[in-house]
Amino acid sequence: MKARRFLGVLLVLSAPAAWFALASAGNGPLIQGARDALPAQERKPSLAEIGPRPEPVPAPEPASIDNALRKGVEFLVGNQNKNGSWGSPAYKHGVEIYAPIPGGHQAFQTAVTAMSISALIETGGDREDVRKAIERGELWLMDSLPKLRRATPDALYNIWSHIYGIQAFARMHQRVPDPERRKKLAELIHAQIGFLMRYESVDKGWGYYDFRVGAQRPATDSTSFMTAAALVALREAKDIGIDVPEKLVTGAVDSIHRQRKPDYSYLYGEYLKYVPQHPINLPGGSLGRSQACNLALRLWKDDTVSDKIMKTWLDRLFARNGWLDMGRKKPIPHESHFAVAGYFFYFGHYYAGLSIAQLPPEDRPFYQDHLAALLLRLQSKDGSWWDYPLYNYHQQYGTAFALMTLKCCRHS
Repeated sequence: MKARRFLGVLLVLSAPAAWFALASAGNGPLIQGARDALPAQERKPSLAEIGPRPEPVPAPEPASIDNALRKGVEFLVGNQNKNGSWGSPAYKHGVEIYAPIPGGHQAFQTAVTAMSISALIETGGDREDVRKAIERGELWLMDSLPKLRRATPDALYNIWSHIYGIQAFARMHQRVPDPERRKKLAELIHAQIGFLMRYESVDKGWGYYDFRVGAQRPATDSTSFMTAAALVALREAKDIGIDVPEKLVTGAVDSIHRQRKPDYSYLYGEYLKYVPQHPINLPGGSLGRSQACNLALRLWKDDTVSDKIMKTWLDRLFARNGWLDMGRKKPIPHESHFAVAGYFFYFGHYYAGLSIAQLPPEDRPFYQDHLAALLLRLQSKDGSWWDYPLYNYHQQYGTAFALMTLKCCRHS
């Protein structure tokens, strides 16, 4: 019953009749070509270029960042399972969300392990205990991820594993310059891209539930943020020389474009296209998604995602961070304001960190300082970070996200 209550919470976001009256309010199509054709002095800023601006914050001491990274790394090393993985189905607190056994938990554990490996490679340095933890994790991931499939026709959590598995394998590929190892890892990345092709929605993009049909080819409504995360991972694969099918990328980009509003808020999923004014689709609800979606489109050469738009949405993230923070550590998804779920918090800030790196060097420190100050404040005494109670996976994925984000905050 607890698991099914979670499905009820998600279905609240489907298309309640109360929101249809708002669907047409202020959402006329933006005629991009006509606006851009105006002379610069006559062109008004787009809705995506207007927003609140946070006040500057004092730059955190580099030693404070280094100390937080060290404590986070120690948490991950100290909480690795004996078999080399991270996380477990052990129920600690929160609610028992829908996770079909065993596939749902296999997907959670595999994704969390991939993220932990990536975080240790990026931030662990040359310590012997870190190196051994990475090597044990790599062996487990290389054996387990190729076997992973979706749990049930309606639960597609495995897509998260394929996404973060690609990123982990890409980092592993670069970590040790051994030709045979790199060949093996390239094969594993190709296989994970194959799984993304297999589980791609018929409408393109990816979603983690299929409540429509449950067919072999998912008929899921894609979610903007999962699709964005996949595109970021595919870009990393391409950047190390892996062939990424153009058709796969084009379909995913089109999916995100369909979910983008004129102010560059993004729908939670395509099933909300008829209720664009649902709270979760407004700027406060999109804070954890707009960073990932803007980044994904930018990486795949969407020239409309300008520096100005990226900075406007980074400004929004820090000026209105309370909308995300109020959802942090809440046990029921989407119970907070703007229907924000806790699991958007470190996800959104991770992709914000990657977005900062897309800006001109002179624009980065302002946002790096905001991001570092926020993360330093939220680290737990045991060195972990977490935002949503998820069996025994939350501290591991939260810490992995936070470590990789905090690394982005160092001034170069």
